Amino acid sequence: MKHAILSWSSGKDSAFALHEILKRGEYDVREIFTTVNETHSRVAMHGLREELLDQQAAALGIPLAKIAIPWPCSNDIWEKRISEYLVRKKSEGVTHAAFGDLFLADIRKYRDENMAKIGMQTVYPLWLRNTRKLAEEMIDSGQKAILVCVDPRQIPEAFAGREFDHRLLADLPKAVDPCGENGEFHSFVYASPIFKNNGGHIRIKIGETVARSNFVYTDVLPA
Repeated sequence: MKHAILSWSSGKDSAFALHEILKRGEYDVREIFTTVNETHSRVAMHGLREELLDQQAAALGIPLAKIAIPWPCSNDIWEKRISEYLVRKKSEGVTHAAFGDLFLADIRKYRDENMAKIGMQTVYPLWLRNTRKLAEEMIDSGQKAILVCVDPRQIPEAFAGREFDHRLLADLPKAVDPCGENGEFHSFVYASPIFKNNGGHIRIKIGETVARSNFVYTDVLPA
């Protein structure tokens, strides 16, 4: 089997990308990796508590690498720390890196070019799949997620804290991508068929919702 790592955001797309990779049986996923805000101990962009990220890794039974980044973080620092991690993984025999990207060609090109410099190949298990059907498939698979961050410039802030389910899909404005691929929203997966430990789910409770830096965040806490 090919040795791989997977970019783990803590959200639905990366979780379902891992679901698809494991189903294929072509890759040995040795590790998932996530950037973590070293100042606030939260997942970068999603604002998720690091403790819940640890619980996801424990539920998966897959090692987790946390790449610490400062806040604020320049692109140069971000690239340097990611590159250092990837070079180390390459030296350990990892040949592929998987990502949950759906259709943004510029992001894929950026990843491909940077991975090629390191000598690793990229894998996109969900690439160019119809995002409406994909969202429905995620929900029907038993994967459960909460919207933890929304961009109020693209989607009403009332969507923050909602369950990613069929009712939410029906309520989304027509201009919003069903998977939020344009940055409309970000999510946290608390149950999944690939969670083989802890009964397949993480016990959570919903905390306060706050507006910060042009985004609206809902805090999710361990129950």
